[in-house]
Amino acid sequence: MTLAKGHLSLLILTALALTSCQSDDKPPQPRYTSNASGAQVAKASQREGQYFIEFRSRYALTYGHTYAVFGRLNKAGGMINPQVAGLAPASPDAAPYVLGHFIPVPASTGATDGDLEEAYRSASWRILLTEAEYNKTVAYIRDLQAKSKMWQATVDNCNNFVGEIASSMGYKTPSIWLRPQEFITKLREMNT
Repeated sequence: MTLAKGHLSLLILTALALTSCQSDDKPPQPRYTSNASGAQVAKASQREGQYFIEFRSRYALTYGHTYAVFGRLNKAGGMINPQVAGLAPASPDAAPYVLGHFIPVPASTGATDGDLEEAYRSASWRILLTEAEYNKTVAYIRDLQAKSKMWQATVDNCNNFVGEIASSMGYKTPSIWLRPQEFITKLREMNT
């Protein structure tokens, strides 16, 4: 009986992992900038020193990665010393990543390879923030980073990590089992 339950649990975890991989990525989705209430903002209205958070997805050899970039903008709307927060296996080796589809593996919560490279960006939603909104959001991100020690593809994945940040800001979030590009696109669509 216990062996049968173990096999059933393994089958369920495998099915959940596979459902997150069922669609293909599209070409890069349009960039979208809004204020904290979701109203679209023209690039010209972004000002030097403006605080922001940007929910992003990027292409990868697998189904991609979801993460947040935050900081301040320069006069041209470019990022000044951006910070990155996301959840991923702590090792660049493929073995923990594969194993993490079945059991929790140690996680890292900072930048991963390719996060700030434009060639890999697949979708993004930039939100302009006041200093108070930014400080509150960064404090939440730091707390989340401190408590996020494990990555598991079907429960504690990169979408869930970013979804928790978005929820803390009052936004609705889509299913964590979507591909990253679809997750970011739906997150923006649900809130703008």
